[in-house]
Amino acid sequence: MMAGAAEDLRALFGVAVRAALEAWPALQIAVENGFGGVHSQEKAEWLGGAVEEYFFRNADLELDEVEDFLGELMTNEFDTVVEDGSLPQVSQQLQTMFHHFQRGDRAALKEMASLITQRKCKVRATALTTARETDEDDDANSVEEMEVAATNDGAATDGVCPQPGPDSQTIKEEEIVEDGWTIVRRKK
Repeated sequence: MMAGAAEDLRALFGVAVRAALEAWPALQIAVENGFGGVHSQEKAEWLGGAVEEYFFRNADLELDEVEDFLGELMTNEFDTVVEDGSLPQVSQQLQTMFHHFQRGDRAALKEMASLITQRKCKVRATALTTARETDEDDDANSVEEMEVAATNDGAATDGVCPQPGPDSQTIKEEEIVEDGWTIVRRKK
């Protein structure tokens, strides 16, 4: 492979990685709500380069290694623990893209990036607070719910972006552990 072609393929891999990360609802929510601080958007942009570099430095990654790496980045940079089931999906997408890159399969890489971009959905998270009926401190008596609604930008979703409605996911804070941690579970 010629040097120019290799650079083009590497750039295409970078575009595909960024498309996958930009379409990831957990990252969208973290950036939109400033979970990474005032520089959340810059961190999200940096994340694309960090993931790309991670693959180049570790050519034979297992899926769980990619998941662990993404999970650590989300925890360290955005104070976010991803438990919505999307981590394995995004990791698999990234790993598949890297295999296309390694084989020099430019067409498959372009197609994957295009499909991900078409299926990208906008995610909106709304925090709601209600008071419990007790006589304790007000901070300890609140129940925090986060409603997550996903909408698509008009493209076909194939079930990727559920439309908001009466069955849209609601996450409810159920337990506050004494050391300040909160256990969050999905409401059934």
